[in-house]
Formats: sequence, structure tokens, C-alpha cells
Amino acid sequence: MTEAFYLENKIALITGGASGIGAATSRELARAGAHVIIADLNLPAAESLAAELPNSRALKMDVTDSASIALALDSVPRLDILVNNAGIGLVGDIAHTSEQDFDRVMRVNVNSVFLVTKAALPLLLATRGSIVNIGSVAGSVGVKQRFAYCASKGAVQAMTRQIAVDYPKELRANCIAPGTVQTPFVEGYLDKYHSHEKEKVRAELVARQPIGRLGTPEDIASMVRYLCSREAEFINGAVLTIDGGWTAA
Repeated sequence: MTEAFYLENKIALITGGASGIGAATSRELARAGAHVIIADLNLPAAESLAAELPNSRALKMDVTDSASIALALDSVPRLDILVNNAGIGLVGDIAHTSEQDFDRVMRVNVNSVFLVTKAALPLLLATRGSIVNIGSVAGSVGVKQRFAYCASKGAVQAMTRQIAVDYPKELRANCIAPGTVQTPFVEGYLDKYHSHEKEKVRAELVARQPIGRLGTPEDIASMVRYLCSREAEFINGAVLTIDGGWTAA
């Protein structure tokens, strides 16, 4: 029998692919048989990860810069899978969010999905490829003190659905909406905003997911693999929530 959710010889590019959910996705897609391109601003980290994985290579890419994206994609003659994973967070309600910070969050979380997908579109159309955008439950529900972040992740969901509507037979586009996942992203948040009470706040993050734990990068990577597989060919324009029951409670 052929292994389920197998991606043999598929070419996959993952933005922000050198750490957190991106790194777990790089590992999982490589394990599934894909040839993985780890695109990251941190080239040494991407190269280090690529050295661990079969049929993998690193690309330096600034996802907010169309010239950087075009230069990186010049070395990609074929593409079957695009995972738009790169992103940042920001703490603050609307009154305490500066114009500069709002613009930065939207540039990294929203403009990047537009720029990378637009640049990769001809390649994806040629293979009837699959796009997976990494969103957040913050795109579906309000999260306190996350004004800019919620706005950006809502836009990611909207872009996903819109692309699926415009190209229903030419490619597939889906969005994964994780809850809180144990990543360097979360650790950075705790260090920056709650260094004096990290374990207390960590417990609060765990508590908002009824399952009783944070998500893992591997939880998300498994869903990416499924969405890119033959078994998921009828899934298009969907937002799939992985949050331990947070938005169901």
C-alpha cells in the first residue's frame, strides 16, 4: 500500500521555514517525500535545518520585499506546494497600537501572503498546486490586546477564501487557524511582556484551550501535510481550526 498523505517528489516552499511551525512543517513534508525549500530571512538557520533533511535546501527570502521574493523564486523552476507561514505578533489594543507597529504587522502577516503568492502563482498554476496559509484563531474571534494581530489574521482568512474562489479548478488554497502553539514566538512574547510572571501567564495560555495543553508545531505540520496530499483534494477555500477546543468553548 502507498503511505497515506504521501508527497513523493512534490516541491514545497515554506516561508519562515527555519523555526517554530515552519521548521516542523519542513521536517514533516520532507518525511512525506517532498523536496523542501526552506525560505527564511535567517539563512544560516535555514541552511542548518536543510542539512538535516533529505532533498532539502535553503533560500534567503524577505517576505516583505518583492525583489527579494523574485530573486529567490528565480531558482525555483517548479512548485507544487506553498506554505505561507512567516509572521509576527503584537500586543496592544487599538488605543495602544501605533501606526508604525500596525503597518509592520500588516506588512509581515498580510502583504507577505499577497507578495509571495502572487510571485509563485504561475508556478502553482502550472502544477495545480496547493497553498496553505498559516492563520490563527485570532482571525476568527477577538483576542484581548491583539488588535493588529487579529486584523492581520482575519485578512489571511479572507485572502485564502478569495483565491480559492478565483481559481477553483486551477489550484487549492486553504488556511490553518492554530490556537496557542508552543514555539519561539510564544516564548518571545512571554520574555518580552511577562518576564516576571512567565509561568503564571503560561498557565493562563494553557487554560484557554480546554484540551489542557498548548499546541505543538508538529500538530500544525501534520495538518499541512494532509491538506497538501491527494487525500485532501476536495478541500478548498477552507479555514481549519486547530485550537484544542478554544473556539468551541
